[in-house]
Amino acid sequence: MILGYVFAVLATLASGSGSILESMGVRRAGVYGGTSVDLMALRRQWIYFLGLGVDVLGFVFAAAALHRLPLFLVQSLLAFSIGVTATISVFMGTRLAAAGWGALGVGAAGLVLLGVSADPSPARTLPPEWRWILVGIVVPVAAIAVYSRRRNHVRAAPLLAFGSGLGYCVVGISARTLTLPDAAWRLVLEPSVWAIILNGLAAAVLFAMALQNGGPTTVTAIMFTTNTALSSLVGLTYLDDRVRAGYAVPAAAGFVLAIAGAIGVAHYAATVRQKVGVPDGLRTT
Repeated sequence: MILGYVFAVLATLASGSGSILESMGVRRAGVYGGTSVDLMALRRQWIYFLGLGVDVLGFVFAAAALHRLPLFLVQSLLAFSIGVTATISVFMGTRLAAAGWGALGVGAAGLVLLGVSADPSPARTLPPEWRWILVGIVVPVAAIAVYSRRRNHVRAAPLLAFGSGLGYCVVGISARTLTLPDAAWRLVLEPSVWAIILNGLAAAVLFAMALQNGGPTTVTAIMFTTNTALSSLVGLTYLDDRVRAGYAVPAAAGFVLAIAGAIGVAHYAATVRQKVGVPDGLRTT
């Protein structure tokens, strides 16, 4: 059980760090506020791919945690990686208002409540047809990208962030329910693996597109809130994720505090003080 918590914390740190690196890559490529076609310029930005690599490492840690801990706990920790993003931004020149630090404390308190309320256990195994449905979710996720590209408006960033959160929600559910076969090669026949790959790639593309039109704290907050709320609901309803007996109220309070803390950090992240190498999009209002 302790190992599961360690993996979850490492995943949170990696995810928050990856968001910053990806945002820096998007802005250094000069594609902030551009079109999705402009994202091709990212191929020359090593820092963006470093961010993706850190995110992949975070996913590996998260997948390991999900085999031991319920979705509502792991995904709430990942949602709170917005706190990691904001804290790193502070060291890069962003001023976080006092209320923002308070929001960090609120979120951390919520995570503590969730940590003591969770009942570690393996997930329920999904039947094959449901695992293929998870693969198919990539279609509406990709449709959001197409719609946002054709109708570039002020809601593009929130919509893309929502689509990214939906894709990552499927990734989390698939990782939680993945059953490892005896032979490693049989993984290529496992629908959950393809659900992870396809939805993960689609979610990463939508996240990059969202970063073109919004600051990383806002985009990350929407993405992780969507991911956490949907996956936690599925986990508690269908995957036998459990709360310790007598801890339902602390778990509910912890969930609300964790998400509220993440949103609060995004809201109170102040305007960036311009510095060399610091992306000027690191701000929310």
